[in-house]
Amino acid sequence: MPQAEGGYVSLPAVNGNGSAIYQSTTEPSAPPSVFESVKRVIGQAIKSTPGDSEELLRSERQPVIVGGVRDRDKTGKTLNTKMPSAPTHTAEEAHLLGTMPVDPMDDIELRSVQLHFPNARGSILEACDQRRVPTDKGDIHVAIQGDTSKPAIVTYHDLGLNYATSFAGFFNFPVMRGLLENFCVYHVTAPGQEEGAPALPEDYVYPTMDELAAQLLFVLSHFGLKSVIGFGVGAGANILARFAHGHPDKVGALCLINCVSTQSGWIEWGYQSFNARFLRTKGMTQGVIDYLMWHHFGRNPEERNHDLVQMYKQHFERAVNPTNLAMLINAYIHRNDLHLARTPPGTPGTETAATTLKMPVINITGSLSPHVDDTVTFNGRLDPTNSSWMKISDCALVLEEQPAKLAEAFRLFLQGEGYAVGTLQKLARKISMASRSSSTQIELSVQ
Repeated sequence: MPQAEGGYVSLPAVNGNGSAIYQSTTEPSAPPSVFESVKRVIGQAIKSTPGDSEELLRSERQPVIVGGVRDRDKTGKTLNTKMPSAPTHTAEEAHLLGTMPVDPMDDIELRSVQLHFPNARGSILEACDQRRVPTDKGDIHVAIQGDTSKPAIVTYHDLGLNYATSFAGFFNFPVMRGLLENFCVYHVTAPGQEEGAPALPEDYVYPTMDELAAQLLFVLSHFGLKSVIGFGVGAGANILARFAHGHPDKVGALCLINCVSTQSGWIEWGYQSFNARFLRTKGMTQGVIDYLMWHHFGRNPEERNHDLVQMYKQHFERAVNPTNLAMLINAYIHRNDLHLARTPPGTPGTETAATTLKMPVINITGSLSPHVDDTVTFNGRLDPTNSSWMKISDCALVLEEQPAKLAEAFRLFLQGEGYAVGTLQKLARKISMASRSSSTQIELSVQ
């Protein structure tokens, strides 16, 4: 007999073999009528044939499979356990995906793109004439780029770098490549800092900062240079400033980036002392790499240029001799003050020319650099009539992150000093016209 009202009714239908099809299947049902109950009882009593049973089943409602307990939620509702045939989207997502226009530029493939001046780091190695210059503190590496009959520019690199890693990208910039037609660049590398350099002997006494500056006299004498233009970064800027202060007749102008004119403070001395110790005992550790990255890029460099950061990290890990770098760091943290002072004209007992740099100086830093305050201090010690301070926005490593702005500033600085004015102006005009024409073509194609 069927169960009471509100219960479940079993479906005793049988198949052709007489076995029950829906033995374990139940269905929630309303209270059955008397006619249907009597009809079911009569059919079972007379042992109806399979055909009759099928007719009886057709007259009833089709069975609905009801899920088990584990297919229901807490409220008793049946969960949708059907596997979707495609990813489901909300109505808003479907509307956006259906109405979003397809960008025709997605299928465009760029071919035959060529640079007039390829900005490759390896090209500076191939274009330079590698020399070893003997000095009183051993031989130093000098790379010559350009025509030696032209005015000379002497570069000096920062900590952890050499001439190729520090200046390759910048001097391959189009404006600077044109500059090489009017100048000859002498890239000076500190002892033992060139790429792939062997470890210096254990009994080697590394030069102090003053002795590194004095080595430039041997470079000028070796190549027969009477006056040069200094271009230095970080520790190299400090070395060039020392040389210019001691030999003002040998330097015609200075372009210094992140130059420090004071002795090292306690925090810098402590950090760099630990770095030098780790480099000598454990090699290039992660702590040393992090400090070098902060020294060059400031805080959070990955937020500006991830590829550039990875390139410098790989250089520190693979191409730097840790022992030689420890010696250079030790010399840098034991530097003395440059003893520069901006003395107002007419001060009794003092002379401005004797206490500060005589030649024109452009003092440059990046707004994100950790050495901004040092450049401000250095600028306060220079003569305001022949010096200028420049802070370039959105960068810390100016040579790599803002080469266009630095190249333009350096070009204008040289023009102000009377170097190759006509040729550089013509080159800058050509580059600006080319950039304007390319932007105009892009606007026309977009319209």
